[in-house]
Amino acid sequence: MTDRQQYVWHDGMQSTHEFIKFGVPQGSVLGPLLFVLYTADLAPLIVEHRLHSHLYADDTQVYGWCQPTDASLLQANMSRCLDDVWRWMCSNRLQLNALKTEFI
Repeated sequence: MTDRQQYVWHDGMQSTHEFIKFGVPQGSVLGPLLFVLYTADLAPLIVEHRLHSHLYADDTQVYGWCQPTDASLLQANMSRCLDDVWRWMCSNRLQLNALKTEFI
C-alpha cells in the first residue's frame, strides 16, 4: 500500500507517473472490505438525525417518513443531515457528487 504510482494512457500517449497517497487499488481483493470499514461512521451519522439509510457499493440512500402535516419538518431535518454528510465526506477525503444527488 506504499510507493504506489499511477498514470494515464490515452491515444498512444502516456502521462507522467504520480505517486498515490490515498485510496485502494481498484479491483483489489480487500477493496470492498476496506470501503465498508472506511464508511462505517456514515450510517450512525444518519441515524443521529432519526433517519434511515440504504448503502450499496458507493451509493447511499437516506430516507424518512412522516405525517403529511410534518413534511416541512422532515425536509429541514433531511437538509441538516445532508449538510452533516457533506462535512463528514470532506473530512474523510470523499466527494459528494451534487449532479447525482436528488431530494425527492
